[in-house]
Amino acid sequence: MSILVVGSVAFDSVKTPFGEREHILGGAATYFSVAASFFTDVRVVAVVGDDFGPDEETVFIERSVDITDLERIDGQKSFHWKGEYGYDLNVAQTLDTQLNVFAGFKPKLSSEARETPYLFLANIQPELQLEVRRQVGAKLVAADTMNYWIENARPELETTLKEVDILIINDTEARELAGEPNLVRSARRILTMGPKRLVVKRGEYGAVMFTENSYFSAPAYPLEDVFDPTGAGDSFAGGFMGYLAATGADDENAMRRAIIFGSVMASFDVEDFSCERLRRLTYEEIAGRARRLRQITHFEESDMPRRPM
Repeated sequence: MSILVVGSVAFDSVKTPFGEREHILGGAATYFSVAASFFTDVRVVAVVGDDFGPDEETVFIERSVDITDLERIDGQKSFHWKGEYGYDLNVAQTLDTQLNVFAGFKPKLSSEARETPYLFLANIQPELQLEVRRQVGAKLVAADTMNYWIENARPELETTLKEVDILIINDTEARELAGEPNLVRSARRILTMGPKRLVVKRGEYGAVMFTENSYFSAPAYPLEDVFDPTGAGDSFAGGFMGYLAATGADDENAMRRAIIFGSVMASFDVEDFSCERLRRLTYEEIAGRARRLRQITHFEESDMPRRPM
């Protein structure tokens, strides 16, 4: 089944301890759609300026991502983010943000987009997320958000959360949203706000999933070479939602397997700048890394040894 993602297609300028790139393709919808496209059909709703050209378009076309609903505005520039990472690659320092065409973004959905069975609301204004949600009769809806919206648009965000099935955020955002320093308590609080599941991205420490009655944790795939963590969270969401849409399953075991594939896609994303590693990726590599990640987390059950008395 196909997925609709609504979010940003942008340009990034990124500096890490391992390199620097200027004006490379980025944006939440970009990373999500490329990652999810390995599993199922993906349609993107976003807005770009006249600096989005054939080279950028090729990234979507080569993965058969549908950009029919990608709005293009002449005479303006696309959203641009500039950031820097230190040796703690879990933390990005924003140096500059130029919203450009994204400042006036009003998602325009075609009739085909409204009929998409899976919907991912990437990090945009909560009122826009809600507006899209109410136009799409999706069977499964997941959403992302960020600290800015938690702090500056909380009423709108809380209304949106009542109408999504899964919230996918990082641990800092989860604690701030819940007003709790403890992650488990934060999850319990957030689950009362509407989502049936909370998935917390923890960077190099993996991901955890909470429901009212269950808890699942998966480690990040161990890597020796990490060049750029930008887009890792959106690649995770793409792998997670892509797996669910491809299988059509939504039970607990399917969700846990989706976490594994989300972690796998994030692990490939960070091995190069922009979407370059994802563009070189093969299905064999994805399957192999998923098998190894399952092996890392598997152990045989046995009785607890007891000290003789």
